[in-house]
Amino acid sequence: MDNETNPGRSWWKWAITPPQSYAVYLACLALVFVLSFYAGTMKPKGSAGMGPPPAPVPAAPRN
Repeated sequence: MDNETNPGRSWWKWAITPPQSYAVYLACLALVFVLSFYAGTMKPKGSAGMGPPPAPVPAAPRN
């Protein structure tokens, strides 16, 4: 029973050893950068039927 290996744990153990952990960290960092860049380039959908924004309330008259 002690000799059984769990495939999920073996990948995690491999990923957290020092040489591979640097590569995993850089890959995750690149993934976050690419996803945030992609999300920033998306155009928001305009909501239909909203019309222009309301005009600002005029300030008190000047004398």
